[in-house]
Amino acid sequence: MTATANDTATARQDPSRVAYQKPQPFGMMPDIFFGSALDLGDDDRSWVPQADGVWFKPLILNVNQGYYVNLLKVRQSGVLSRHRHSGPVHAFTLRGSWHYLEHDWVAREGDYAFEPPGETHTLVVPEGVEEMVTLFHVTGGYTYVDPMGEALGYEDVFTKLANARRHFDAICLGADHVQRLVR
Repeated sequence: MTATANDTATARQDPSRVAYQKPQPFGMMPDIFFGSALDLGDDDRSWVPQADGVWFKPLILNVNQGYYVNLLKVRQSGVLSRHRHSGPVHAFTLRGSWHYLEHDWVAREGDYAFEPPGETHTLVVPEGVEEMVTLFHVTGGYTYVDPMGEALGYEDVFTKLANARRHFDAICLGADHVQRLVR
């Protein structure tokens, strides 16, 4: 029996096991598949330095819709940043723990947090945490601020993309190495 004959026989038996047969919509962006994306001990070259003891690993940089998904890895305790979000953020803690000075909860391994647009908070990694890794889905940008809300800096999908391009170029993978993650 040929593969086509097998497929036809399978369809007659169970049509739910047949792949979609029509073309995808014209202009649709290609999938991104990131095997072992949560393998936290993978190649260090995929982690982009952000600050002393802080790295991010981009999973998608969606410049068309203004969001990104990345893993944030922190190997130091203390205040990481104070920032205000212009869009919603989803966070899923994979390793270690962290919290905001403005809230009474602590995010630990397996915890999920939603951060509403407009919120300002101060991210802290507690003493004794050797490594914190959290998956963040960030829509829009955020502004780094002082305790009174005065702007100190800004970050969004475009600054993440620029930092990743510089990093991959510096380690000889080439600036375009990140293009596989851009939509």
